[in-house]
Amino acid sequence: MYFDELQVGITVDTEPTVIEKEKMMAFARDYDPIPLHTDEEYAKTTMFGKLIAPGVMSFMSVWAKYLEVDFFGDELLAGKSTKIEWLKPVFADDVLFGKATITKLVKRNQKNGLVEVTIKAYNQNGELVLTDVTEAIVKCKTR
Repeated sequence: MYFDELQVGITVDTEPTVIEKEKMMAFARDYDPIPLHTDEEYAKTTMFGKLIAPGVMSFMSVWAKYLEVDFFGDELLAGKSTKIEWLKPVFADDVLFGKATITKLVKRNQKNGLVEVTIKAYNQNGELVLTDVTEAIVKCKTR
């Protein structure tokens, strides 16, 4: 979808994604190898009481489902930025789903505009676990 066709407030829901324990631990071992993510005995002694998923993995699981929505299609030129806030822990076997909303549009020039998309991710209990604000550069219709 071209920048000119987008509107603030357009919202889509993503399909759910399950945080599988084996994938969670493999991701942690490769990219975030701290005991809270990799050592079950240590995790029992923390305020969480068990292993929690790495935040980036939680986000990327929801992000992958958001990309299936394909807001922009071939009109996407590039990503510009992203800011993630983690609000609640995510555990193995949690089911996450997202709500993606276009929250800001700024035309940059005749060729493209900046689209801000806010993603709110919830767990199976309806609790907000993270928010993400991503900016993307999207083509304008040629005239």
